[in-house]
Amino acid sequence: MMNCLQSWPEPVVRVQSLAASGIQAIPERYIKPPSHRPLSKSDFSLPQEVNIPVIDFENVFSSDHRLRDEALRCMYSACSEWGFFQVVNHGVSHELMKGVREMWREFFNLPVEVKQEYANSPVTYEGYGSRLGVQKGASLDWSDYFFLHYMPVSLRNQNKWPATPATCREMVAEYGREVVKLGGKLMKAFSMNLGLEEDFLLNSFGGEENVGACLRVNYYPKCPQPDLTLGLSPHSDPGGMTILLPDENVAGLQVRRNDSWVTVKPAPNAFIINIGDQIQVLSNAIYQSVEHRVIVNSNKDRVSLAFFYNPKSDLLIEPSKELVTEDRPALYPPMTFDEYRLYIRTKGPSGKKQVESLKSPRPLNE
Repeated sequence: MMNCLQSWPEPVVRVQSLAASGIQAIPERYIKPPSHRPLSKSDFSLPQEVNIPVIDFENVFSSDHRLRDEALRCMYSACSEWGFFQVVNHGVSHELMKGVREMWREFFNLPVEVKQEYANSPVTYEGYGSRLGVQKGASLDWSDYFFLHYMPVSLRNQNKWPATPATCREMVAEYGREVVKLGGKLMKAFSMNLGLEEDFLLNSFGGEENVGACLRVNYYPKCPQPDLTLGLSPHSDPGGMTILLPDENVAGLQVRRNDSWVTVKPAPNAFIINIGDQIQVLSNAIYQSVEHRVIVNSNKDRVSLAFFYNPKSDLLIEPSKELVTEDRPALYPPMTFDEYRLYIRTKGPSGKKQVESLKSPRPLNE
């Protein structure tokens, strides 16, 4: 199945090295078609005061029913209308959040030959990379990244994690532990809001021993022509959900809202949470995975950490029986996450084409 993905179709260019070389114009490969550029005529950004919902996560588990109901209601509408929200008071140490982001910034500032030791291939994507998708001649995004597996433990290989900075492996392990814990709590809240048993979604993902979790650290170098390219092309996340630690100093994430792009303003010490395609499928499209993209900046680089919380890769994911009714038949056929993610690994980010293409034109019979 993975044979088509043994190696990159062209020599890999490190975007950070391109940016550091002092070029005034970006190579053709990074220039997006006019309609996909950040400020294309078709892109009417919403007024700056619009932002994705911010939820005080402490209230979700409060003993005060009023606070709890209000927080859960906000979360339900965020999941069904926006596909995105921010959480504050989430229980992860602010020092750890700040420390892990700085540590990764230090990694990306190491000499390129040190980073090259961790160069990745499309077989697993694990390691230091600069592109998604293996189509020859594809349009490329203005970013480098480091991708690693955290869960299940059988896939965790600390030798593939950077040995420099010296604190890296220990810090990634601690950060992963805390964020997985937060992921479990979010899954409970999502299940409760769908009227399901609170462990329903987690069990659909294989239970806490079996969930898949991986980290992609994104590095978006300064760009001489930010209006011609993107740090990450529009896509919805193929997995369960994403817990993003944004760069607190530079905005870059944009979320599609109807026909506009909203630039997310990160709240202090918040995580940005978004619904992935697998939860859209399990919820029978009550919760929405939403297209998003990243714009780049001519003055500042950016570092963000995307933690993907996914189902066990060989489990069939399909709409929950409790959410399938005569009025709302099952919208998606059963499919494993392994089958599903092969698409993005082959084609690279491509909007919401994949999850939309699965939608059944007629009810799926049992």
